[in-house]
Amino acid sequence: MMLLLLLLLLFLPAGLLSAQSLTLDALVTPSTIVYHDEKPVPFALYGLVEFKTLRELFSYVDAQAGRWQFPTERARNEFALSLLQRGVESRVISMVEEKPLEVILTHTREELDAAINRLPAPLFEGRNWRLDARAYRQAFDRVRDRWSKGLNCWSASTSIAGRVLSNWYLIEEGMEFDGATYDSLEHLWQAIKYHPSVTIADVMGLLDQLSTVDWESWFSGLDHDQKISLEHAYIIEFLRANLTPAKRAWFREQLAAQPPQAKPRELQQRTPGSLRFTSFQEKVLWGDLADVFHLLVYLAPIAPVNDASLITALQARHFDGIHLSNRKLGFISPEFRALMLELWKVKYLKMKRFNEVIRSIPREVKIEHYLNDGDSPDIPIPVYISYLNQIRDMAWAKAAH
Repeated sequence: MMLLLLLLLLFLPAGLLSAQSLTLDALVTPSTIVYHDEKPVPFALYGLVEFKTLRELFSYVDAQAGRWQFPTERARNEFALSLLQRGVESRVISMVEEKPLEVILTHTREELDAAINRLPAPLFEGRNWRLDARAYRQAFDRVRDRWSKGLNCWSASTSIAGRVLSNWYLIEEGMEFDGATYDSLEHLWQAIKYHPSVTIADVMGLLDQLSTVDWESWFSGLDHDQKISLEHAYIIEFLRANLTPAKRAWFREQLAAQPPQAKPRELQQRTPGSLRFTSFQEKVLWGDLADVFHLLVYLAPIAPVNDASLITALQARHFDGIHLSNRKLGFISPEFRALMLELWKVKYLKMKRFNEVIRSIPREVKIEHYLNDGDSPDIPIPVYISYLNQIRDMAWAKAAH
């Protein structure tokens, strides 16, 4: 019976497997597609390069391993294994469906290892990279070890504490900063990326100027530069996704709903009695658009666009940094990242109810933040996680006194 089940897992089309309850054997089988509400659940590298199956991930890793030059074959293999590990983690720690993580955490390490050992060998053999059971097993073991003692703090967490610790969590009384009040930390963080003087008309004008650049050629140049591509992979994939004609048109459509002379920073501030923008809108509209502008300025010294007037216009509209009433911070700078910790000191040390929430997470549980292998140039996920755990320590220390 077990042999028959294994043969079904290995050779039946993935779509047939998806109708069944997800099992450990199905999860580790490279061809499996996980479904949620009858739709495939994607996972990703760099947050935006998506896959439906681990087999697709293997092929991508193989292509990337052959794309670049490495000093040794060992270095090439280490690069490939790093991609594999991140892809496996994204497969398990889904933003849509918790079943993969449930399956991993409700089976022993020995059961997980045994399920992988039942797969055929080699698991994958491409032109540039070969995957054996040992490396595949280590990737899954790594995820299990991390998340058996980790709490993913994001807006859709099944844990109350996990949701409350998200920057998207709406603060009923609002949060004051730099002379204004905001509905959430997300609202605050994205609003300050716009200079106080910038208007919707100004932003529309910058969107117009984006159309003067041959983005296909620009990305082609980046894709052939190993140093830039590897050092700025997340930035490149973010810009690639947000500079398509369709996405630029969507930005324009969203902005057209606002008065031309309105100011983005003011629009995102708290309006008593109503919520003008959700935290999701803050991220995908105001945050992503501001990040596009800031990142183009940031990359200009090493990857200039063919229309220098665009960068000049972006700088003229103050997308050369974060402008506060008493200082200017570099968009990608330790000072701007450290501002997050200062904001959390207000939320978690001065606001009693949030102080109690963060202290409710046991010391043996590590606070994590993982979003489909995504990252954020303004505050990378490892920095974000470090700050979250630091602020919990501060909250405990404050309570002790």
